[in-house]
Amino acid sequence: MNHPSLRIQPRLNAEIPPALDQLPPVLARVYAARGVQHPDELELSLKKLLPAQDLLGLPAALDRLEFALDQQQQILIVGDFDADGATSTALMILALRDMGAQVDFLVPDRFKYGYGLTPEIVELAIANGQPDLIVTVDNGISSHAGVDRAHLAGIEVIITDHHLTSKQPPKACAVVNPNQPNCPFVSKALAGVGVAFYLLAALATRRKQAGKPSSRLTDYLDLVALGTVADVAPLDRNNRILVAQGLQRINRRQCRVGILALLAVARREPEQLTAQDLGFVLGPRINAAGRMDNMRIGILCLIAEHLADAELLAQQLEQLNQQRRQVESEMKQSALDLLAQRSLFESATAGELPDAIVLYEPTWHQGVIGIVAGRLKEQFHRPSIVFAPSDATCQVLKGSARSIAGVHIRDAIEQVAEQHQGMITHFGGHAMAAGLTLPAQYLAGFQQAFTQIVAAHAPELFQPILAVDGELTADEFSLAFAHQLAEAGPWGQAFPAPVFTGEFQVLEHRWLQDKHLKLMLRHPKGGQWLEAMLFNADQQAWPQEIRQVQLAYQLDINQFRGESRV
Repeated sequence: MNHPSLRIQPRLNAEIPPALDQLPPVLARVYAARGVQHPDELELSLKKLLPAQDLLGLPAALDRLEFALDQQQQILIVGDFDADGATSTALMILALRDMGAQVDFLVPDRFKYGYGLTPEIVELAIANGQPDLIVTVDNGISSHAGVDRAHLAGIEVIITDHHLTSKQPPKACAVVNPNQPNCPFVSKALAGVGVAFYLLAALATRRKQAGKPSSRLTDYLDLVALGTVADVAPLDRNNRILVAQGLQRINRRQCRVGILALLAVARREPEQLTAQDLGFVLGPRINAAGRMDNMRIGILCLIAEHLADAELLAQQLEQLNQQRRQVESEMKQSALDLLAQRSLFESATAGELPDAIVLYEPTWHQGVIGIVAGRLKEQFHRPSIVFAPSDATCQVLKGSARSIAGVHIRDAIEQVAEQHQGMITHFGGHAMAAGLTLPAQYLAGFQQAFTQIVAAHAPELFQPILAVDGELTADEFSLAFAHQLAEAGPWGQAFPAPVFTGEFQVLEHRWLQDKHLKLMLRHPKGGQWLEAMLFNADQQAWPQEIRQVQLAYQLDINQFRGESRV
């Protein structure tokens, strides 16, 4: 199966605004290419956050929560089974407990109940001791039937969510979601944990002013940063503030002991953690609970008060993550084998990729399909959906979708649902990631309909592009400049870390573990020698003798045995 060829091109570099002239030239160039117009936009203090009062539904949610707190009513948090859902649930539990609430949480087991506030989850809540109020976090915007079932039992519901919807929200007593119709909140990029933070911060302020037990929400910004980055939320200015503030707390070890315990099992130092590490180091370990077992373990780790308890839970999460890696590796190889079977794609000419990848195998693990879809999307630069059976009967399939820039995958799935009534029973998500459920008998029809919708997009979207931020001079390969770049973040989704390009002389190269290529380089205009690593390289693609290379690279600091090197 041919891989699409990568095109390297300069980032769309708008003219550098005069207001950025006071910055170092490289930083001015990098920021301008990311839409920054003024140095004020780089100030990431909490006082620059967007005001909470613009969130539609906020006053009604505050009134109902205040009543529940004053009357000592039983509140139940219903979360989602990913890192955003786990951090949102933990945040709600901790802050509401500070305020004196009677509060507990319930996380759906993805293998039994599926996603969101379903009628079955409400039944489970009733069976466990009926709450007076259910608050959803990171879900609920499409849970019409669940809200109706709760009302039938006399339970009121507040929905906090960030997922997209084209329909009217359920008839809950309050719905707080910047992406619901008619919400004037400017940033649509908040993660579920960001929405929960805004609601709780407004509640804490109101209670503090009234002289009631309150909570200091800044203490929990570590959770907000983790959930935001792990959910790949776009880092607009508002989210960059939340992430930067939370990351500072982790760097200073002023964070949950559960986060410290997770970093310890990952052998990472909190002081050196970056925003990207929240997604690559912490996120997968939290997510492993929801993928392989039950997210309850992840939430208990995040709300643990004592390090010893957190360490035990972190060890469990580490084991689940190792198990997840093994399953993922096997499933990805199986997916590649399926892709290699030409008969899968009758419309594709030999060796050509289809416009969309849609795969299913009855033995696949439902908890890992999202990661495998993401891996296929990265490797082949195609919108990818991976299905697994929802139970042993294989009659119903659960799918997880990942997309490329320019193909809004939730909307594409909605188009299929509108064109083929009854084909898809449930779906939801964002532009880049979504989930869906359909009867197994409709898989072939769905594959055809979805691929046709994707194929209607502009052909250039299917060629992967690596956007680069120009070249560096020899004297910019310094520790001081590398530190400057690191501190210029947080970098992440929609605000990517700088990638530079240039030619280098190769002084020496060697292979590590037969898969990682280590290079010793020198800039053609002199300067110090530089160490470079290409992880998981294809040995066949590299000649025996390498004298000169054109590289696209990120500048980083390697800290080893107390020594720092570019």
